[in-house]
Amino acid sequence: MMTAARTADSGLAGSGELDRYPYAETPAGERAATRSWGGSDSELGRASRRGSASRGRGLHGQLVQQLGQMIVSGDLGADRPLVPEEIGQRFEVSRTVVRESLRVLEAKGLVSARPNVGTRVRPVSDWNLLDPDIIEWRAFGPQRDDQRRELAELRWTIEPLAARLAAGHGRDDIQQRLGDMLEIMGHAIGQGDTITFSRADAEFHALLIQAAGNRMLEHLSGIVSAALHVSGGPVTGCDRPGEGSLAHHARIVDALASGDAGAAETAMRQLLVVHPDVERVVPAPREH
Repeated sequence: MMTAARTADSGLAGSGELDRYPYAETPAGERAATRSWGGSDSELGRASRRGSASRGRGLHGQLVQQLGQMIVSGDLGADRPLVPEEIGQRFEVSRTVVRESLRVLEAKGLVSARPNVGTRVRPVSDWNLLDPDIIEWRAFGPQRDDQRRELAELRWTIEPLAARLAAGHGRDDIQQRLGDMLEIMGHAIGQGDTITFSRADAEFHALLIQAAGNRMLEHLSGIVSAALHVSGGPVTGCDRPGEGSLAHHARIVDALASGDAGAAETAMRQLLVVHPDVERVVPAPREH
């Protein structure tokens, strides 16, 4: 999944905006002092080689991915100056690629560019933690446990409410598509096809949030999709594909079809606690 490349390529800077990242933005003395990037030369070399091996992503997307991962992992700490000229030399890319990449990282809250200060890494409190790229970088970095726990807690907040709201809307078209996803998941279980199961599962949850009829909740569907993607196993929505998880999905579909908001919410909570990350942070729903 080349999330970084997709996001990066969708937001190229105009020629005037690129000038916000001038090469001579850090005083010479400070630049000399930070040449070694905190002693991580070999690490940068490995990152550069990884980028060269995956040039199909595009140089711009690769650099966003590499720098983003280094910032999120803590390899480039808060307030660290980033010198575009040095980045270009280290990763063997043009100044245009560097500046476009820094612009994307600034939009994500990871860096800031100010006159007479230069480009610096921003603290975690300034990051857009709901950005799908940052979610992915955190989930596969040193903060993986915290990220997955936080995503599980967020899903516990969003999806039961979405199921309750969806039961009151009676969208026949979405109801049919949910049924289709349920059928695909059942077939995938029979075939042992975890990839198809996970894709249908992700579509199921996205459709459910869409069916809620709340545009603000729908805006959060990307977060749920990212959570499913990074949930830690070959199957995304549940611990593993099986008849138990399929039954929970089926109960949600049945509750929506009958317009039973309470049953839909309960079924979603039962589905979510199948996931091990959720199980650690919320109690199982009571049976009535």
